[in-house]
Parts: sequence; C-alpha cells; structure tokens
Amino acid sequence: METSLHRQLKSLYCADESQQEVTLAGYRIDGIVDDMLIEIQCASLGAIRDKIRTLTKKHDVIVVKPLAARKQLVKYNRKRGKIISRRASPKRETFHDLFLELVHFVNVFPHPRLTLEVLLTEQQEHRLPPLKSRRTRKKYRVQDRSLERVVSKLVLRTNNDLLTMLPPDLPAEFTTADIALGSEIPRWLAQKMAYCLRKTGAVSTIGKQGNAMVYQRQQTKRKAA
Repeated sequence: METSLHRQLKSLYCADESQQEVTLAGYRIDGIVDDMLIEIQCASLGAIRDKIRTLTKKHDVIVVKPLAARKQLVKYNRKRGKIISRRASPKRETFHDLFLELVHFVNVFPHPRLTLEVLLTEQQEHRLPPLKSRRTRKKYRVQDRSLERVVSKLVLRTNNDLLTMLPPDLPAEFTTADIALGSEIPRWLAQKMAYCLRKTGAVSTIGKQGNAMVYQRQQTKRKAA
C-alpha cells in the first residue's frame, strides 16, 4: 500500500496528477515531467535495479531516495484510534546511510541518463499494536509514514559526485579507518562506502596497510551508456 510519504513526494516532484502512475515500457512510473521519468523509492534501491536499468536505455530518469534525518514516532491504540504515545526516534539518518543501499545499485549508478536525488527529511511514523495472529518480536506495526519537511538534498549524477561525500581533510592515500574517523561514521559503514566508490570507479586500490586496503581518488567521467 502506498504510504503518505511516497504520495507526498510524488506530488512534490510531479504536480500534474494526470502524469502520475503512468505505464511505460511495461512499468508503472511514479511521474513524468518534461519527458523526465520520476521514481520515488522509499524502499530498497536494489528492488528497482532492473527497472531503472531498463528505463535508462531510452529515457532520462530521476530516482528520489528519502532518508529520515528526524522521525517522530506516533503510536495508536488501534487503527483509527487514539494516540497513546508520541516520541522522537533515536535513529537519525545522514547522507552516508545511502551507501547501505547503494551497494546493491552500483551496477546501475552512475549512468548518463540517471540522476539520484537523496533527501534528508523529517518524517512521522504512525504505529499500531502488532496483530495477535502473527508471531513477531516487534511490539508494533507501521501503519503509515508521512513527510513533515525536506531538510536537505544531495544530487548525484557521476562517480565524481560521490567523492564529495568523503571527508574534506582526507589524505591523498587513505583507508576505511580514515573515512570513518573523518566522517564520524562506524568503520563498517565506511567499508560499504569504499566498496561503492571502488565499484563506480571513483577510487582505486593502490596497496595495503596491514590488513586494510589503501585507496586513492580517481577523477573519472561518468560511465557511458
């Protein structure tokens, strides 16, 4: 079922409702604006990998990926019931969290006909008690997510654009430990970041420092179609 978040972003990028949910090349397209295809992807980027690969053969595509910089958790006693609690989620996503999903999308991005727009957003997540008929460890189920506002936007078109996400004071030769320290992110996330940068040709490996790979930047153009 479509969430409010998806519907709100779809309207934000494509105000003309007649150009929303259009079928093209066997796929349902969220929106079309001046021949540009708009795909709002609140779920995993990997889930639309084949779709985007097919569409970019003949069309320009913008993939919009929202991340939750802040999230308000609103819990109801039942569907269409009363609010029983409201609190801020301790989890706050940053642009670096994109790499959790980009690892499954590097065989699609970069592409000359593809633009990836990453949005840091403030959201509300509406929760209900779990269904008694289902066995789950979670004490809730998500009924809906809605957009409060867009805080910031990052536009990515080339592998060089990915390089802007590296720490500004990173040395010419660096490891994932350097990325983690300079970006203030966990080492495991820095490793995913380095993997994406290497697979897209933004960096290359030049050796090892102990057990750690050593990388350097590559000033390369976007991949050809």
